[in-house]
Amino acid sequence: MGRLSNTPPQLEASSTFRVLWMLQALLELAGSQEIYAPHSIRVEGDVTLGGLFPVHARGVPGMPCGDIKKENGIHRLEAMMYALDQINNDDELLPNVTLGARILDTCSRDTYALEQSLTFVQALIQKDTSDVRCTNGEPPVFVKPEKVVGVIGASASSVSIMVANILRLFQIPQISYASTAPELSDDRRYDFFSRVVPPDSFQAQAMVDIVKAMGWNYVSTVASEGSYGEKGVDAFMQLSREAGGICIAQSLKIPHDHKPSDFDKIIRLLLDTRYARAVVLFASDEDIRGILNATKRADQLGHFLWIGSDSWGAKNSPIHQLEDAAVGAVTILPKRATISGFDAYFTSRTLENNRRNVWFAEYWEENFNCKLMSSSKKEESSRKCTGQERIGIDSKYEQEGKVQFVIDAVYAMAHALHNMQRDLCPENSGICPDMEVAGGKKLLKYIRSVSFNETFCVPVLDLALTLPCLLLRFCLWTLSGD
Repeated sequence: MGRLSNTPPQLEASSTFRVLWMLQALLELAGSQEIYAPHSIRVEGDVTLGGLFPVHARGVPGMPCGDIKKENGIHRLEAMMYALDQINNDDELLPNVTLGARILDTCSRDTYALEQSLTFVQALIQKDTSDVRCTNGEPPVFVKPEKVVGVIGASASSVSIMVANILRLFQIPQISYASTAPELSDDRRYDFFSRVVPPDSFQAQAMVDIVKAMGWNYVSTVASEGSYGEKGVDAFMQLSREAGGICIAQSLKIPHDHKPSDFDKIIRLLLDTRYARAVVLFASDEDIRGILNATKRADQLGHFLWIGSDSWGAKNSPIHQLEDAAVGAVTILPKRATISGFDAYFTSRTLENNRRNVWFAEYWEENFNCKLMSSSKKEESSRKCTGQERIGIDSKYEQEGKVQFVIDAVYAMAHALHNMQRDLCPENSGICPDMEVAGGKKLLKYIRSVSFNETFCVPVLDLALTLPCLLLRFCLWTLSGD
């Protein structure tokens, strides 16, 4: 599928400046000792994949990270771990090759994710250490960082865009399981980026179809600041103009560093055009909660008719204890399947058998509302965890909506590596020298031609998706939160 770039010159210049800034940062990194992400998951293997997940929410001003994200963060992270286990136990896929991983937390913030992602490129940076000596005069022994051949992630489009700019410099392929911004389909700017979810233009068209079918001709839009929200609304507005018969009353934006008063202002502005009751939302789940809370504070329950994008989808987290403000909302998400094997895997995770996940103890406290350690963020009044709690029995459990796509992304990378190993190492059962030096550009060619049927989607990655994954599902929210 051909793509034309409509990027204005000033944005291209801005992007160039950003890449130059990143290069300077990398040069500074190269002149210093290796920086390992201290709080990350490391799984040993013959081949290492990187992983980027929003384990924590964006922090308050001055703090990069906030509260742990149980579903968007931990469920998705564990989906990658589950997929690695399945692949490593499969005698047919990558035989005699063990897939390892280095998994990092983006904290739902693009700049923080960029800093973390420097971990992925350390092995590719040439360092001159000839003039470095220990105190005894001997040359130091440096521990060589693992080479990351491909990255699974990120989640938010703004994070994927930031990280894609650095990964392409080192020709490291990236497959996202959740980033849907249309601009990521620009093959010239994001040539090493692929994804297994449909771009926002598909759900924007679905939203236009819903508005037309309901006979609404006067709607407002609300977007989270950043690529996902703003580009999604842009796509909706463009498609609504092409369809005709739809007028945009207001197009409002939720700032990155928002306060409750910002949401109150948005609700007041929406009420200024009282006949535009339908509101199209392209916003993060945290921002959706902010909007619904502000609706309650304004005593406007039932006034607005929400049309939510896939960031809301079928998730309960955006509307937990706000169900009355969400009644009647129509939300969209890519059609997906529930992976029963993952359910069995995740509900069997305990503090004892899941020590490889460095964030699991924090998840445990949040999930069971108990306290494990003295350094816990939980209140002193919280009950002590016993360690005998069980997911799905002592707490609610429902598979997060993007789990399938995380698994598909990992399998896409594994099948590409399998096919490359088959072609480059016909005489070897493991990794051969030709594969060691093959590079990301060759791996990218295999990724783009991969096809398989491991879950319920058949990815054929051409910077985008496959037809089975393009099917969209609609949810109508009721007072029970279903």
